[in-house]
Amino acid sequence: MRVKFLIFIFLSVAVALLVRVYYLAIESNSYYEKLSQNNTIKTEYIAPVRGEILDRKNTPIAINKLGFKILLKPHLRGKKHIKEFEKELDNLVKTFPKLDKKKMTRKYKRKDSFYNHDYIEIVDFIPYTEMMPHYPKLLLHDNLQILPAPKRYYPFKEVASHVIGYVSKANKKDIQNDPLLELIGYTGKNGIERYYNTYLEGEAGKRIVQVNANNQVIKELKHTPPVENRKLTLNIDMDLQRFIAEKFQGKAGAVIVMKTDGAILAASSFPEYDLNTFVSGISKKEWIKLTTSLDKPFTNKLVNGLYPPGSTIKTGLGLIYITTKLYPFWTVFCTAKMPLGKRVFRCWKHGGHGKTDIIKAIRESCDDYFYKGSLKVGIKIMSEGLKRMGLGKKTGVDLPNEFIGTVPSREWKMRKYGQPWYMGETVNTSIGQGDMLVTPMQMAAFTALMATGKLPVPHFAKLIGKKPYNPKPKDVLTQKEKRRLPIIQKAMMQVCNNPAGTAAHYLHSKVKIAGKTGTAQVVGIKQDIQKRKLEHELSYYSRSHAWFTTYGPYRHPQIIVTVLVEHGGHGGQAAGGIVSDIYNWLLEHNYITRR
Repeated sequence: MRVKFLIFIFLSVAVALLVRVYYLAIESNSYYEKLSQNNTIKTEYIAPVRGEILDRKNTPIAINKLGFKILLKPHLRGKKHIKEFEKELDNLVKTFPKLDKKKMTRKYKRKDSFYNHDYIEIVDFIPYTEMMPHYPKLLLHDNLQILPAPKRYYPFKEVASHVIGYVSKANKKDIQNDPLLELIGYTGKNGIERYYNTYLEGEAGKRIVQVNANNQVIKELKHTPPVENRKLTLNIDMDLQRFIAEKFQGKAGAVIVMKTDGAILAASSFPEYDLNTFVSGISKKEWIKLTTSLDKPFTNKLVNGLYPPGSTIKTGLGLIYITTKLYPFWTVFCTAKMPLGKRVFRCWKHGGHGKTDIIKAIRESCDDYFYKGSLKVGIKIMSEGLKRMGLGKKTGVDLPNEFIGTVPSREWKMRKYGQPWYMGETVNTSIGQGDMLVTPMQMAAFTALMATGKLPVPHFAKLIGKKPYNPKPKDVLTQKEKRRLPIIQKAMMQVCNNPAGTAAHYLHSKVKIAGKTGTAQVVGIKQDIQKRKLEHELSYYSRSHAWFTTYGPYRHPQIIVTVLVEHGGHGGQAAGGIVSDIYNWLLEHNYITRR
């Protein structure tokens, strides 16, 4: 019995061993074969070269400088190789004196681990001209890899900086949202660079290679090139951008030059800043200077600057007035003061404008006309009409983080503050003050609507690759508004050409233009002050913002020019010369075909 039992045990063990051998040799073959391949087959991803940005004349405005990055072999910080590690770093500092040994060591430490077998980047960029004299010698170092590395460069430095934007090193959040950035290292942080980042960065390539036990490449098995060099052509003209920058020197504010279909020929937010300082990292001193400036150079005032529009909205409000509760030739008698409850609402003209209709009210910017008209029309119609005309909402411009501004109403105030609406707020809104806020981009689109009867989508992109970008203007006016729009256009023409117009004395444009000035207060005027101080008598940051928004030529609208001068005082006086010079430049360079 014992013999049989022992035989059974031996047979059982033998069967178990045979089953195990079968499993390892046959059933698990594919698993171990795959594991073996993973140890010998390596996939490398190839970073794409970022696409260039060009202006409408194919002038490069964001390009890639050719250079090299330096990578160091992993696992050199152990006892056996530490001297080797130090020697390599010392040699690099001797070769390129601008390099920082401590910084390179920190970068190496972050990536060096037992599990990492890839070379570690310790220098992200050495310019081509600096590297080439040393390139052959450095290639002889087995511990180093020298690889091509493009670096973003902006030839025009600060010109159009808020439009173009910049690239800088991707952070953890950026990489979480876009894993490709771990390979590329840089991402668009602002402006066009950010808005079109996914397109510009391209798609990674792939290289599958066979390696030996020492991680050395034996054979390339497959190569898929990256999708790269995707070009983006803008509508802007950098010559015009530079011209405007010269005219705006020493001022803060914004300028937009746009075709009536929304194609933006130039746009600037002032002050501007050199984009190249952000590519490799800005100095602490420069950062403090930019962030503490009262003129806010970091704010893209084109889409993120919110300002009271002042009298510039009188054109749209006037159209709403004469197509709803008021007749086109409804008049008021302006005495410069309109009592309402315990307050007195004053017109800017001390002696008043006398008898005033819609054309005179816009031409001479009579506040009293709009005060009294607002009480007849009401905030509901005013608010709804202005929103329909593009205020209080995004224009759709191809820039990131566009602000919507504010068109106040009863519902808005109750939702925001939990408070009722007062008649005085309706009156304030009628002259673009109180809680009313717009961006310069909204004002440019709004002006195009007054010029053509269509609300355009402002856009910088002209060609995305080879594909044209032409968003269609929106039809937002009622039939009645379209019929009566010529009345508003006539009034805007008189603003610039009638001797009584608020801009006429400040213009020297060779093109007959139409427009509207605006003086947006930043400091309220107390009721007990009988005589206002003149703008030049106020301290700089207490002065009103100066608006002047225009279109031209008057008979054949082709171009919109909107200018905001922060703390500039009177719109026509502060901006009239700049606007005139821009139209004359456009005429000289054939952007305007009829005067």
